Amino acid sequence: MSNQFPENLLDDVKKLPGLPGVYRFFDEAGHILYVGKAKDLKKRVSSYFQKNLSSPRIARMVTRIVTLQTTVTHTETEALILENNLIKELSPPFNILFRDDKSYPYVMLSGHDFPRLAYYRGKTDRKHQYFGPFPNSWAVRNSIQILQKVFQIRTCEDTVFKNRSRPCLLYQIHRCSAPCVGQITATEYLQDVEKARRFLEGEHATVMADMEKAMLNHSERMEFEHAARIRDRIADLATVLQQQSMDTAATGEGDVDILALAMKGGLACINLAMVRGGRHLGDRPYFPKMGRFKEEAMPETAEVMQAFINQHYLADDDAGRLIPKVMIIQDYTETPEYLDLISLLESRAQHRLSILKQPQGLRKQWLMMATGNAEIALAKRLSEAGGQEARTRSLIDILGLDLENAEDLRIECFDISHTSGEATQASCVVYQKHDMQSGEYRRFNIHDIVGGDDYAAMRQVLQRRYANFQELPIDKQPHVVLVDGGKGQVTMAKEVFDELGLDISMIVGIAKGEGRKVGLETLIFADGRESLTLGLESPALLLLAQVRDEAHRLAITGMRAKRQKARNVSRLEEIEGVGAKRRQKLLARFGGLKGVAGASLEELQQVEGISKALAEQIYRQLH
Repeated sequence: MSNQFPENLLDDVKKLPGLPGVYRFFDEAGHILYVGKAKDLKKRVSSYFQKNLSSPRIARMVTRIVTLQTTVTHTETEALILENNLIKELSPPFNILFRDDKSYPYVMLSGHDFPRLAYYRGKTDRKHQYFGPFPNSWAVRNSIQILQKVFQIRTCEDTVFKNRSRPCLLYQIHRCSAPCVGQITATEYLQDVEKARRFLEGEHATVMADMEKAMLNHSERMEFEHAARIRDRIADLATVLQQQSMDTAATGEGDVDILALAMKGGLACINLAMVRGGRHLGDRPYFPKMGRFKEEAMPETAEVMQAFINQHYLADDDAGRLIPKVMIIQDYTETPEYLDLISLLESRAQHRLSILKQPQGLRKQWLMMATGNAEIALAKRLSEAGGQEARTRSLIDILGLDLENAEDLRIECFDISHTSGEATQASCVVYQKHDMQSGEYRRFNIHDIVGGDDYAAMRQVLQRRYANFQELPIDKQPHVVLVDGGKGQVTMAKEVFDELGLDISMIVGIAKGEGRKVGLETLIFADGRESLTLGLESPALLLLAQVRDEAHRLAITGMRAKRQKARNVSRLEEIEGVGAKRRQKLLARFGGLKGVAGASLEELQQVEGISKALAEQIYRQLH
């Protein structure tokens, strides 16, 4: 060992046991530098204090080490879990830390007597059936759309289902079979649920064959209407499978994860592509949470890949369910570090893991595609260095959204405006592609509510906006539904989404802080997440404030115009002798109230039905 290190440090290293555990390095000020795990603490820690270190980044770190701490564990697996927990807690500057977002979305079939189809994110249990995980929310929503269209499984909350007295809109547009009101028997509904389950598990051909058989049986029994419905479902399913060409190409492949890495400009990107049940579900990029590395401190590619595998698949007990039976790892070599890691993966998954070093055929294509997507994602992240793109990316990261391309983020924001209950209007503005999309703005006149009831107004506008949500193209479905208001407005939005069977995690309320000061706003979530206060310097808050202010501007200008129009028309209505017909003729003759007000007595008298006396009365009222 070199003499350039403090004597007490070298003595501590010599005294380390040859046991598994976790080590931590600190600088002179006592700040954490690095956290690592080891099968043999003495051997591993000693390796840092040799003359020649392969990594310049690690060499820089070693020069700053003054003290170390160790924790001995019973097994290497325990050491691994402790290492991951400490990395997440302490965020050491020389560790490669990926965002902890393994909470993948799933398609869920509830354990209800009439199972509900739903988007789900979180820990799984045995009460319900879960299918996935899916790499992103788009893949889940797309699958739910398919299942609704083909199998007509309900998506409404159980409380809504229990209290329905008549079919909802989804039944009318053939996206639900309405088991809530007995439009389908329990047996028939469960048969559809079973078909949906088998489809999600990759049994496409079997499901198609069973549906064709059922169609023929109904036809033979001369139940032609029923046979026609099944025929239409078969056609829809065939169209879906045709669009997803990779499904049929990958038949029999089982579960495969493909990992590809791209590094450039001080950034690294791991792209994870997922195949489940032979279906290529898409991919998802991951970036180190620390952001940009200094060029001279760029880690080795194997180090980045191993850090990702470690944190993604082994960070906690629940993560083991993510481990497939086959993995394709870019530039994989059988180094001791990799072999130890694979052994831990097999131990956690409780099955043998096959690592493909040189994939062929379809699997080679998957790897090439994953590599290309990693490079594309990295290029996009590098281009999103500042301005509006940085704000968008910041919001995506804070909300934990599954978006590969920041420009795909779609926010729809709603606001209500009125004057003491008069001329109530709601606005909807759209943010996408890093800019406000003014061509997609909408105003809604609110009717049949008590004046000033903002909650009822919000309910009405959300119902009208999202009644046909399932029919919207995927790129027109919002990722964030922003509501200008606090818990009350968010609760109202949640009730509407529950009724429509929509994902409540989209709802975000932005509540003004004390004194309505900018920067003190709080984000409120409908799905139970804790509220967030981002602070004035947050790029994400600046974006949300921009969108909210635009919604407010659109609502208030629309309200003022509506109010003014109503008041202008009422000025003619208040004149005795000017009924609906005469008012219509006056407005048509002069092009509006302004023209009527600017007309002379002689011009007013020229209008059919306007006498001299009435003309004088109109003139006096308007001047």
